[in-house]
Amino acid sequence: MKTKAVRIYGKKDLRLEEFDLPTMKDDEILAQVISDSICMSSHKAALQGADHKRVPDDIAVNPTMIGHEFSGVILEVGKKWQSQFRPGQKFSIQPAMAHMGTLDAPGYSYRYIGGDATHIIIPGIVMEADCLLPYNGEAFYPASLSEPMSCIVGAFNASYHVPPGTYNHTMGIKEGGNMAILAGVGPMGLGAIDYAIHQDRKPGLLVVTDIDDSRLARAACLFSPELALEEGVKLVYVNTGQTADPVKQLRSLTGDNGFDDVFVFAPVKQVVEQGDTILGTDGCLNFFAGPTNPEFKAELNFYNVHYAFTHLVGTSGGNTDDMRESLRMMAAGKINPAVMITHVGGLDAVPETTLNLPLIPGGKKLIYTNISMPLVSLYKLAEPGKTDPFYAGLHEIVAANDYIWNAAAERYILENGKPI
Repeated sequence: MKTKAVRIYGKKDLRLEEFDLPTMKDDEILAQVISDSICMSSHKAALQGADHKRVPDDIAVNPTMIGHEFSGVILEVGKKWQSQFRPGQKFSIQPAMAHMGTLDAPGYSYRYIGGDATHIIIPGIVMEADCLLPYNGEAFYPASLSEPMSCIVGAFNASYHVPPGTYNHTMGIKEGGNMAILAGVGPMGLGAIDYAIHQDRKPGLLVVTDIDDSRLARAACLFSPELALEEGVKLVYVNTGQTADPVKQLRSLTGDNGFDDVFVFAPVKQVVEQGDTILGTDGCLNFFAGPTNPEFKAELNFYNVHYAFTHLVGTSGGNTDDMRESLRMMAAGKINPAVMITHVGGLDAVPETTLNLPLIPGGKKLIYTNISMPLVSLYKLAEPGKTDPFYAGLHEIVAANDYIWNAAAERYILENGKPI
């Protein structure tokens, strides 16, 4: 079977190509990808090429498919897995298979599986790792976004606290405690706000910061303080760029007790150090945002490490249980990851979008891999230059839903978009 896929050949060398997939083996599964959301991690891999820890050294001659936040439909199942999977099933994939003793992951390391493709072959290791997850939702995009949501769930689970006088690490954020999400109104920050408000273990106070009023305003529209209060959470948005002493202002919101849990959503030295400074006793600093610079450093207060028992954790992705939790909460209508999406496009938009991702404003870029379409902001579907009636129809659906992506918009794009 032929596939079209975006493959990486080296640093900043992404190519959309058509080629033949090999014959499927008995321990493999043939599938069609429908949607993929582009992750900053893919941008980092595109910049680093073979220097990236998950990307093989020989990509110049054996290129790998990129994209790891994807969903699709199973087409054919090898004999080994026919008792567990069937043709026609929708699926999502957890790319992090670290518990198998490998850093290899779909979307980085394999020649025939990645999210930015029309068709893929899922290797046996994915099923052996229990990382192929059946999905029963109507639309595909939530399953694509279950991977980034699982990163958020995993980060919340990785935070920990130690009751005084013990050596017991109590995993998870402090229930009813003070939480701060710094640089927290980007796409992943929005997902974290959603999860913090609607999960079972909630903070009592949630402070979200940024230095952009328009981004903060959008976050406040999506997740208002009134909505959070209904869930038992006091939610406060703060523009730290408009105060002479942001640390003093943030600590004052806690009665100067400091924060129990601080999540840093931007790899910026000043933000990391600000997060360290606002920690309270036994406070946990979670460095969520992965830097592109392997020499990235920031200062921490080791006096507080010793006397106030502050501590640092970091996570890179979630695990399969975290993804299942994401899917469960989506199915229950508790979280809506569509608020992350600000752009849509087709497979041919992937190379340029991936390479320039930090320069493109907004949130998540959602790709429909069997469609040919430039990347378009949901807010610009009705621009005068877009004379194709296709965009007018899509604009009507999205605008009617407050410019939030939805199942009707997905059906429209799949039924009316230009096949690639």
